[in-house]
Amino acid sequence: MDFPILSAIIFLPFLGALFIFLSGHKDENKSAIYIALFTSIANFLLTLFLWQSFDKSYSGFQFIEEKNWISGFIKFKLGIDGISTLFIVLTAFITPICIVSCINSVKKRLNEFLIAILILETFILGVFCSLDLIVFYLFFEAGLIPMFLIIGVWGGPRRIYSAYKFFLFTLLGSVLMLAAIIFIYWSIGTTDYTEIYKIKIPQEYQYILWLAFFSSFAVKTPMWPVHTWLPDAHVEAPTAGSVILAAILLKMAGYGFIRFSLGMFPIASDFFTPLVFTLSIIAIIYTSLVALMQEDLKKLIAYSSVAHMGFVTLGIFTFNKQGIEGSMFQMISHGIISAALFLCVGVLYDRTSSRMIKNFGGVVNYLPNFSFIFIIFVLGALGLPGTTGFVGEFLVLIGAFKSNYLVAILASTGVVLCAAYMLWMAKRVVFGDTNKTTISSLKDINYLESSVLIILCLATIIFGFYPEPLLNTMDVSVTGIINNHNNELAIKLTNNN
Repeated sequence: MDFPILSAIIFLPFLGALFIFLSGHKDENKSAIYIALFTSIANFLLTLFLWQSFDKSYSGFQFIEEKNWISGFIKFKLGIDGISTLFIVLTAFITPICIVSCINSVKKRLNEFLIAILILETFILGVFCSLDLIVFYLFFEAGLIPMFLIIGVWGGPRRIYSAYKFFLFTLLGSVLMLAAIIFIYWSIGTTDYTEIYKIKIPQEYQYILWLAFFSSFAVKTPMWPVHTWLPDAHVEAPTAGSVILAAILLKMAGYGFIRFSLGMFPIASDFFTPLVFTLSIIAIIYTSLVALMQEDLKKLIAYSSVAHMGFVTLGIFTFNKQGIEGSMFQMISHGIISAALFLCVGVLYDRTSSRMIKNFGGVVNYLPNFSFIFIIFVLGALGLPGTTGFVGEFLVLIGAFKSNYLVAILASTGVVLCAAYMLWMAKRVVFGDTNKTTISSLKDINYLESSVLIILCLATIIFGFYPEPLLNTMDVSVTGIINNHNNELAIKLTNNN
């Protein structure tokens, strides 16, 4: 294909943001929303075309674009495989949902908010398309800026504190990754991922480089104990900010673990697997218990995100097909379901200006349509069969049992705890005692809100019953990662002997 489709997908949202900026419309004029919505939907359709055109039987990178950039020694190189394709589609799918959700919730500087969302989409898409470490790092870190503004400008009462905490945690975690990238260029002579993958990084360097990349990805995932920025960021962020943070931003780290930690440092990844298993189990159990104690809906869902991402990191480092594919599917599932749950919280907050569970109860009596859809997402979050949540967790646990029985058994307790806090929350909000002073005058979800939630609901159920399109897309690329890992370990064993 001669058309640079990846560049088009990356920079189309940026062009939409530039058009909104140059148009100079005031917030009262809704044309900015139409521009942003048109741009994001067009980009989503373009990603669907990319997915349809993707050759699922080929394990290498496709649609490669390569241009000399900085003095010829750093190339602006793009390409995708079965691992990155699904995250590109997910990003483009979630963005128009974020734009629709801000129509009623963002009361000031609407134009600037839409610009921030579109620019953030550009940076995130750049992360998933980059095949050069420097380009990846620039996109990876640039995403901090619009997210920092989204939280700091349009967030809640403690928005400044939460924005700075988010920014400093994630930035400091990435400093070591930058140092590692510079060292890779100094020792190998290139930052081209495809070349590094072929050349292989010497074993004696892999351990320290793995830790440097891990410092960044662990914070962004986030893993315990560097997860504390996430609940604060979610609570203070506007609804659209929480949606894009949970649904997409967290997935960049999971993608980084698969692409770079496993791809470039397979021996070190195997060595540090007990560390990752330990941190993942702690995250699953500890944050689930913390979620049980929450009275703020957003904070409860935020802690559940940490627990669900614990399953992701656990599955990635099982080094088997079920575990890695399960972790990828879990990320896609979490992207859909967490986005929906935060939108549901936004629906209640827009009507009551409260997120406290104690202020609700008996919502089903006054918002029956909302309650029906909300319960579907609650069941999806706890992994009910027939939803995407079940497929991801089931595959991860199968992979974990093949890798380590004890780890799998401990991780299974997270499924029980998730059911406990999600059902306990649903009982108090939807089926609890009616709090007439808070909800008796509330109106059920309108056409716009129901349309967005129904789309997410359909995605949750359709891919829950028929996950093959997603699994087939990632299958060959995941197999390639596993084979590379096994070959590297075999070479190491041969050299030791």
